[in-house]
Amino acid sequence: MKKICSVLAICAFMSGCATVNPYTGEAQTSKAVWGTAIGAATGAATGALVSNNHGAGALVGGLAGAALGGGVGYYMDTQEAELRAELASTGVSVIRDGDNIRLVMPGNITFQTDSADINAGFYATLNSVAKVLNKYDNSTVMVMGFTDNTGSAQYNQTLSQNRAAAVAAYLQGQGVKSSRFEIMGMGSSNPIADNSTAAGRQQNRRVEIKIIPNK
Repeated sequence: MKKICSVLAICAFMSGCATVNPYTGEAQTSKAVWGTAIGAATGAATGALVSNNHGAGALVGGLAGAALGGGVGYYMDTQEAELRAELASTGVSVIRDGDNIRLVMPGNITFQTDSADINAGFYATLNSVAKVLNKYDNSTVMVMGFTDNTGSAQYNQTLSQNRAAAVAAYLQGQGVKSSRFEIMGMGSSNPIADNSTAAGRQQNRRVEIKIIPNK
């Protein structure tokens, strides 16, 4: 009975932890909390099995499991929250994908048409990205450029590569270590909208930054 109560207490504590999405204003359970809860439950069960005092074993095991389960998730949760706060109303989308964070930067706010020169008005946004990347430096920063399907494949490949390189170079100029970067030109591959419409092509012209935690 003590074992069950210990596990329930841990789970009840975790269920009370939530964050607020700054875009929607809605409460949401963070990735870290889920990882911590799973770690807690697993640790509690393991602790109960290996301990003669089942109640104490469940509690100690649960706390150890919570620490392990919440590590990477918590690190990325706090980084995600700061990115959302910094990038609110900039036009940059912050997307969580498991333990990774993806920043989608529309081409119409980052570059002029057919150019790899960053718009001066976008510098402040990139400064905000660099600020968070420098604070949370235990990650790989993958910068990918994408185009629509107009023009030749070779032209699009070169343009997307140059745009990704320009964004990476700017971030490095703001102190983000060059050793953290992977830079890729994706051309017109992986469209996120219909290339048969002007609105769709505009969405496909973008730069994405994928932040991958080092484990």
